[in-house]
Amino acid sequence: MSNSKRKHPILPNCFAVSEKAEKQQANRKLRRLVKEKLSDSNYELPDLKEVADKWNWSKDGKSYRSDLSNKQLTK
Repeated sequence: MSNSKRKHPILPNCFAVSEKAEKQQANRKLRRLVKEKLSDSNYELPDLKEVADKWNWSKDGKSYRSDLSNKQLTK
């Protein structure tokens, strides 16, 4: 079976594979705050951007890489 190759060489900037755990933690925090606000009948609900800062997460964006070899382009 052959290896599949990336169509576009766009890769994360650092070594973090996924942001899944950080997203889960941020959404749990948001849901907890929303429940508290609804119980107090205060309807100014927070936004996800107010609760979690994406800039502090382990993966720091993606960038186009044109300097990769064929081996690095395989998934």
